[in-house]
Amino acid sequence: MASAGSTKVVLIAFGGNALIAVSKLSAAAITGSSAMFAEGVHSVVDSGNQLLLLYGIKRSAKPADTRHPFGYGMEIYFWSFVVAVLLFSIGAGVSIYEGISKIQHPHPVESPYINFIVLGLAMVFEGYAFWAAIKQMNAQRGDNTVLQYIRRSKDAPLVVVLLEDAGALLGLMIAALSLVLVLVLDTPELDGVASLVIGLLLAFAAVVLFIETKGLLIGEAVAPAVRAGINDILQSHAKILAVNEVMTMHMGPEDVFCALSVDFSDDASSVEVEAAISNLEQEIKLAYPEIKRIFIEAQSVLGHANAASSEAPSNTEHNS
Repeated sequence: MASAGSTKVVLIAFGGNALIAVSKLSAAAITGSSAMFAEGVHSVVDSGNQLLLLYGIKRSAKPADTRHPFGYGMEIYFWSFVVAVLLFSIGAGVSIYEGISKIQHPHPVESPYINFIVLGLAMVFEGYAFWAAIKQMNAQRGDNTVLQYIRRSKDAPLVVVLLEDAGALLGLMIAALSLVLVLVLDTPELDGVASLVIGLLLAFAAVVLFIETKGLLIGEAVAPAVRAGINDILQSHAKILAVNEVMTMHMGPEDVFCALSVDFSDDASSVEVEAAISNLEQEIKLAYPEIKRIFIEAQSVLGHANAASSEAPSNTEHNS
């Protein structure tokens, strides 16, 4: 399941977006601004997305059972992928459609100062939510840059909120700039152009989420540093001659499955091997608490190589 910090970030984002959505749509109805309407739709979609993320977080916390022996942790990745689909299809789609419609059929923006007030308030709320997400990200990313964190993070809800809030702030700036230009240049078509740009911005954020959540949904390994740490623990054990394979997969942001194949020394008794396996499990889990399940296979290097070669697909072509 997601961390408590990430859950808090999602809750903050939901509260802010719900209030902003009501304000933006009310302002759009009064002023007739397409850019403001696009921003209102954006906030409605974001609010719905955060509800889905909260639902996914709750589902991912369910304990393992006979039908799902590895638990429900990957539900959070599924619902994060659904969020990406909704952001692309509804958020971006409606904004682009509204922008094209306004460009084809422009009309003046009424009471523009209402829009400026709402945009200002929205920037405050979105800014606070974005700050909370950045703070949580900084607590997790270590030496990674922001882009590296987004690419490597397994905390899908936090990545979703980060991208949504970043897109929301950029969208608000675009909407504000377009209103200024509409007033100064008396060109209402620019309001539609802003809506179109906001839609493309949402589409870009959705595509990034598609790519990141798809990788998590089909299964991603732990970070290379964690894998190297596990390998070091195995190599340091006196009864292990060689490490054949270290396989890991994230079942959730803080739930990792680990399967190991090691070659124990020939003089190790069955009792010693059993004790070594128990000690290794404890040591690895102590070093990396996110690893919840460990399976250790005792297998010779030659036996592992033979098993691996027998499982590999044949590339030989047979001619009749």
